[in-house]
Amino acid sequence: MERNSLKDQLRNVLEEARMVLPGIQALFGFQTVAVFNQAFSELPSATQAVHLVALLSVVSAIALVMMPAAWHRIVEPHRVSTTTVSLASRLICAALLPLAVGLALDIYVVVFAVTRSTAVAVSVAVTTATVLIGLWFAIPFLRRSFDHDGQPS
Repeated sequence: MERNSLKDQLRNVLEEARMVLPGIQALFGFQTVAVFNQAFSELPSATQAVHLVALLSVVSAIALVMMPAAWHRIVEPHRVSTTTVSLASRLICAALLPLAVGLALDIYVVVFAVTRSTAVAVSVAVTTATVLIGLWFAIPFLRRSFDHDGQPS
């Protein structure tokens, strides 16, 4: 397997951030607008609080996804280092956790609004979180634990 140059690695990780960011920002926009909807004010205060935590989780994800570009521009504007590439990769991966939490919590709010059932909403939210964390973390970490021959590393 050919290894990318440091410059290519940074370009790739920043491109990944640019691809993820619009979706997260669109989600944030929908979350923000939801509180101005009449139906939102009719939800129980606990469900409104769940939405607030979801909103804060998505804000955290946005901050983590945007930090690599800011770091590069402020700390190392004229060079590329392994520190920057490593930090950028870790921050983008870290952003997936609050994003998964925010999505799962908002799924809870939507399912509760539709069904008025806490049990159904919790079940769907937990399933959503499990699927996202499985796809974004468990499967990649499991794959990383094996080398290219399928043998444990």
